[in-house]
Amino acid sequence: MIAPVSSAREPVLAPPPFGRARAGSLGVRWSALHDAADAIAAIAGMPGEARSVSRPGLPAQAGDADRRALVEQGIDDLSALLMPGLSALLAALARGAQPRAAARTLLAEFDAARDGLLHLAMAMPARACPFA
Repeated sequence: MIAPVSSAREPVLAPPPFGRARAGSLGVRWSALHDAADAIAAIAGMPGEARSVSRPGLPAQAGDADRRALVEQGIDDLSALLMPGLSALLAALARGAQPRAAARTLLAEFDAARDGLLHLAMAMPARACPFA
């Protein structure tokens, strides 16, 4: 028996306001992106030591809510790019392929996007501390 579909719409929850609770998760997500980039670098055949030295953190200060929201959205977008790419690389490896060129390309995209996010975050006036 199939249950009838409700005509009532589910309430859409707004994202939580940017603040300290959300800020802690940004640091975790930022670190997870770099962990994924390290895995991609290993697939690309690049030395891990060189990448771990150049692992920048997000700046501790940030200003207006609009810029903070842009940084947060950028982290989400970068994750949406990186995670499926890493999954595809791992699937290719599991099939016996050597996806080094694809891994290098994905890593270059990550580095460019990360640099853009850092530039955006560093351009913020120092007033709040959402990334701590």
